[in-house]
Amino acid sequence: MFITKKHLPRRTFLRAAGVSLALPLLESMVPAQTLLRKTAGTGASRVGFVYVPHGAIMDQWTPSTEGTGFEFPRILKPLEPFRDRVNVISGLGHRAADSTAVHSLSPTTWLSGVRPKPTQGVDAFAGVTADQIAAQHIGQDTVLPSMEVAIEDYSALIGACDRDYGCIYMNTLSWRTPTTPMPMEINPRKVFERMFGQGGSAAQRAARRKEDQSILDAILGETKSLQTTLGSTDKATLDEYLDNIREIERRIERAAASTSDPSLQVPETPAGIPFSYDDHVALMFDLLAVAYQANISKVFTFMMAREVSNRTYPQVGVPDGHHATSHHQNRGEKIEKLVKIQNYHLSLFAKFLAKLQATPDGDGSVLDHSVLLYGSNMSNSNAHNHFPLPNLLIGGAQGRMKGGRHLKYDDHTPMTNLLVTMLDKVGVELESLGDSNGRLAGA
Repeated sequence: MFITKKHLPRRTFLRAAGVSLALPLLESMVPAQTLLRKTAGTGASRVGFVYVPHGAIMDQWTPSTEGTGFEFPRILKPLEPFRDRVNVISGLGHRAADSTAVHSLSPTTWLSGVRPKPTQGVDAFAGVTADQIAAQHIGQDTVLPSMEVAIEDYSALIGACDRDYGCIYMNTLSWRTPTTPMPMEINPRKVFERMFGQGGSAAQRAARRKEDQSILDAILGETKSLQTTLGSTDKATLDEYLDNIREIERRIERAAASTSDPSLQVPETPAGIPFSYDDHVALMFDLLAVAYQANISKVFTFMMAREVSNRTYPQVGVPDGHHATSHHQNRGEKIEKLVKIQNYHLSLFAKFLAKLQATPDGDGSVLDHSVLLYGSNMSNSNAHNHFPLPNLLIGGAQGRMKGGRHLKYDDHTPMTNLLVTMLDKVGVELESLGDSNGRLAGA
């Protein structure tokens, strides 16, 4: 092991004119005479929330047996390689979302358990969400206390969307205060610039793109200087991290070039940038992984598709709109298509888990030090109900959470009990959240 007499501060940045780049956790950030394997295990916990709309086909989501050793059902098959970090949570419901306005209420109540004020105007009032509570407690020492990203464009959705509830309730998962919804960013370039300090006006961003100067090029000199002070393990960690940044830069530039082509016939769909759904989701997940690795942010929410999305998924044999298919009327062919969509979404999420698992962090991996919730605030999309909800609790929480279990709780246990339990895992202790009435025993 390489231990220096002097150590780097945890919040070390590489800097050049107008550019700063946070570093991942290095052995050199551990104080001298302190063994890394005993100290780095206390590295920052991260928490994340990944939302998919239109529920799940529950009999192909829920394992047939409880406890350990369960067989992964068809929809969850992509997560089998991560068995020891996956908990399937069954029996939970969300009464706050029970309404005929199911599509507006599902996103905005998922992380709060609070029924928002019925309004179609600007006087929206909802519950503070679990991600923002986490951001207040564990996110204040990071560049971005929280990150809110999505895939589909919400900016055109204003006014009335669902019965007495305005579109504002459908457009985000995250509320910082009861009157402050957090906008979800769909543009990977804007996310990238927020992370690495390349923001500014549109004209400034265009000028930087014209100069074709990357963040890594700008800090090349300081990078070389830093590398001369590092041990072999730290050099390898830094090289891998910088390679990831370079790859993300390359993909963003490629996407920007393709969308600026005047000959390109852009479809009138809110697909975002890039136009390929697979590429878009993968790029967002890669940005979130780097944000975790470099301690740029410890908290994120990610909406992989919006409620009432009619996106098609021909790449998995589903050319029909997602929302239209979700009204399956118990028809076998539609149910089969939904299973394919839900399995596909999890296959993309599994690639994110693989990246977190492969990224060293102290005495484990980033996945070992994270707590992630993947799920939907709807159960049977044909019935528009909110019990039993599909929930996956994933990660190691720095040794505070076991995996490899199917945990079944009493029917209609509040979903908010899971949220309070999650926050406990990252050191945020709440008496209650929304309609919660306790913690989930054993989770």
